[in-house]
Amino acid sequence: MPKSLTSSCIPAKKPRGADLPSHERHHNRQLAQLRVVGEHINRRLKIFRILKEQYRNRRKRFGLRCNLIAGLLNYELALFS
Repeated sequence: MPKSLTSSCIPAKKPRGADLPSHERHHNRQLAQLRVVGEHINRRLKIFRILKEQYRNRRKRFGLRCNLIAGLLNYELALFS
């Protein structure tokens, strides 16, 4: 297995002609719930054009702008929860 995938967790595949055991089904469901949270965060970040498209400005300021966008979203989440 490549070094970059050693800490990743992938869902279990159903064997051909059999059902997936309940503990593996439960594990797949937990992974899906975690993945949905990450996908929703990506969706909220990509509303901003700077993160959606190719960045064409100074590279030094990209991190600052990403932090500002993340701060805005965190503030909005704290405001409504």
